[in-house]
Amino acid sequence: MTVRLSPSLRRPWLAGVVLAIGVMGCTSGEADSAVTWETLEVTATSFTLAEEETKRGNIGLTAFGDQLEPGDKAIAVSRDLIRLGLTHGTKVRVEGLPGTYTVQDKMHRRWRNKIDILFTKRKRALEWGRKKIEIQYQVADAG
Repeated sequence: MTVRLSPSLRRPWLAGVVLAIGVMGCTSGEADSAVTWETLEVTATSFTLAEEETKRGNIGLTAFGDQLEPGDKAIAVSRDLIRLGLTHGTKVRVEGLPGTYTVQDKMHRRWRNKIDILFTKRKRALEWGRKKIEIQYQVADAG
């Protein structure tokens, strides 16, 4: 009589690895519930990656060291907004635009309560112009 063992019984360590991977991949949903969105009214302008609008010789290189590409959903923020929590990598919803943008650049110190939104097309950037809008930005809960 021949007894055949299932593959998991022939390699018991494999069952442990599979179980560990499964557990590590599961989330309880706590990460989503630990994030809130703050609302803020700002002045919003636009920019493109044209050389005359960015640092000459380093088109798309941000003050945070990121390299912007056409199509990125990126914004620059005034430095007072950084102190409010709109730090590098913060996710931002912009009133009037679809999707979520990411803080990837900071503006000159002279600007206050302002964001600059990256557009791919100059025409679209000019159409946007300068507006007072509401934004929502992610803030991790302290608890």
